[in-house]
Amino acid sequence: MKVLIDTSIVLDFLLQRELFRQDAEELFQAIDSGRIIGYVTATTLTDIFYIARRHTQSIEQARQAVLATLTVMMVCPVNRTILEWAFASGIGDFEDAIQIACAVTQGLEPILTRHR
Repeated sequence: MKVLIDTSIVLDFLLQRELFRQDAEELFQAIDSGRIIGYVTATTLTDIFYIARRHTQSIEQARQAVLATLTVMMVCPVNRTILEWAFASGIGDFEDAIQIACAVTQGLEPILTRHR
């Protein structure tokens, strides 16, 4: 199964955020075992770097977070077509719209998120 994974879930795993750590670890175990193929958007990587750097106060740890993500995840490109689709979609949250556009163009079924 190929799934798009929201930035928050990746960060739950990388930063070991206690409330969501166990669920995120189980998801990443499923990715490691090959039961799930995890995708993130290209914009997720910049968000991971920014948030991990702010959280850890370390550029090196932020770089490691990006590298860890690149090691286990496929990356959906974010280009002009994706951005225009997301913008024209009318979805109120532009980041969510980008993720939906990426999932649709890549043929990914679910989007795993903590958002409602």
